[in-house]
Amino acid sequence: MLAIRLIAEPDRLDALVLPVRPADSTAEGDASAEPVSTAVAAPDGTADEAAALASAARLTGRAGEIHTQLRPARTPGRLLLLGIGDGDEAAWRTAGAALARSAAAETHITIALPVDVTSAAVRGLTEGLLLAPYRFRLTEAGDRPALTSVDLLLADPSGYADTVATARTTAAMTHLARDLTNTPSSVKTPQWFADQVASAAADLPDLRLRVRGPAELTSEGFGGILAVGGGSASGPRLVELDWHPADASTHVVLIGKGITFDTGGISIKPVASMKLMRKDMAGAAAVVAATVGAAALRLPVRITTLAPLAENMVSGSAFRPGDVIRHYGGTTSETTNSDAEGRLVLADALAYAVQQLKPDLLIDLATLTGANSVALGKRTAALYSENDDLAAGVLAAAEAAGESAWRMPLHTDYVEYLGSEIADLYSAPTQGAGSVLAALYLREFTGELRDRWLHLDMSAPSWADGDQAEVSRGATGWGVRSLLRWLADVN
Repeated sequence: MLAIRLIAEPDRLDALVLPVRPADSTAEGDASAEPVSTAVAAPDGTADEAAALASAARLTGRAGEIHTQLRPARTPGRLLLLGIGDGDEAAWRTAGAALARSAAAETHITIALPVDVTSAAVRGLTEGLLLAPYRFRLTEAGDRPALTSVDLLLADPSGYADTVATARTTAAMTHLARDLTNTPSSVKTPQWFADQVASAAADLPDLRLRVRGPAELTSEGFGGILAVGGGSASGPRLVELDWHPADASTHVVLIGKGITFDTGGISIKPVASMKLMRKDMAGAAAVVAATVGAAALRLPVRITTLAPLAENMVSGSAFRPGDVIRHYGGTTSETTNSDAEGRLVLADALAYAVQQLKPDLLIDLATLTGANSVALGKRTAALYSENDDLAAGVLAAAEAAGESAWRMPLHTDYVEYLGSEIADLYSAPTQGAGSVLAALYLREFTGELRDRWLHLDMSAPSWADGDQAEVSRGATGWGVRSLLRWLADVN
């Protein structure tokens, strides 16, 4: 990632970035931009030049707008005017992302920040700068951004050091989740994923890891995980990662769906739908990365993360449509669609969390249904909970982090669709409202934590077809930033 320095005196001015914002008063129908007063004065004449350029270039000052002016034989040699919109955290995040892409050919840039810049704005800028350049490649071929270092000019650099450190950890954990999700499934077996968790957690104190293999899963009764993973030569795993600081007063369990590849099983997917199924463990990647991030930031909340990992394959040992599965704790599910496998592994993890871990709050993330994108499009997760305060807190954290979620209903009228003639539950009803019905099914495994449980169906926003602000094409790492914001405020 980029090296970011906080400085009060510039010592390198190859390229200087000056912020501009929408002008306070413009004629009706017009839009113009004006420079923002910076904490550290720009070189002589540069501020006046920026004002003239903003007008001549007809800049609007919207967040992420950039104008570059070459200044041969002068210092700085290049002047970049950066639109910051209304100057809030989201606008600065967008601006930072646009700058990282626009200035990719530079080796170093210096950004003069406003005299009244807030910690939130600095966090947004830093996250945008660090997240936007991300690319996942398994080859050394191809162009890489030349930009390696950024200086932030501030009157009091020490006052923002913790903010930048938090933003850097958040970006690093988002990169971790993106890397895990982008990795091809020819490499990404359940055991490989468990090994990556062990590596990420190795040097952090008070972070403990347990990995259950097929034998332990069988002896303890994790029937859903075993059924889904039974068709693969790479056996299933259950990762349990526990962050337990001494000053924690609240215990949160995070659960993430970890299907390392999903063929659909016997109910096999068409090729077009199967191509990107390496992303079907994005929920597990998000909760693991958030937990490692919480440990790195020493957040004062206990977190136990469960990642049920399985590869849903087609073979003679694959589970069949119509099978009845006995989950952890004894509840049974009739399944007539082996492509609705994610809820089966989550059911085991939820039941285990309720019966054995007994947390204060229970949250699961899953790339669960295509219905998520039908209802909410490509960038928004579906949120389900009966707890208004919990839902509001997670939604607020997601908005602050720059991730999008929308609360959806848990219609009691639909519960009847879960009824099975031969088992406790029918796992994959076909009456429509697929995301809602999947959430209602999961709710059946939350027991006494039903009123303290929240489910995020994040299939759609887990993957991006192109670059958008701080999101890069491919795996997005959705959920890491939201969870870290929320966990920082849990009490």
